[in-house]
Amino acid sequence: MKFSNIRLLVNDFDKCFTFYNNILGLECTWGKLGENYASFNIGSPSVLALFKAELMSTTINNTVANKNEVVQDKMAIIVQVESLNKTYKSLQNNGVKFLTEPKEMPAWGIRVAHLRDPENNLIELFSEL
Repeated sequence: MKFSNIRLLVNDFDKCFTFYNNILGLECTWGKLGENYASFNIGSPSVLALFKAELMSTTINNTVANKNEVVQDKMAIIVQVESLNKTYKSLQNNGVKFLTEPKEMPAWGIRVAHLRDPENNLIELFSEL
């Protein structure tokens, strides 16, 4: 077995594509606006992918599936950045609303900040202390 990618099943593909590509600035390695699938380079090509949730529901014969609802986070996308402070300020300037301001987590050996994508997925940005 070999790990391929993390695929977020999204309801608003174009909004999520724009967020990951234009706002976060991840390089799109496959796909484009208006399509059903796109993958992004997050340190390794094609490790983070977006896919329309309704198409996955059809694929697995679950046509009565409800749209994604998050009561408690069940996953988080963790992205290492060179400078958390610079990235934080840059994303704020692009209109990103953060859940937390950058803070040191000495026990973890990192500095972190948290935000959500347009589908409410939790994202942690970090840099090493």
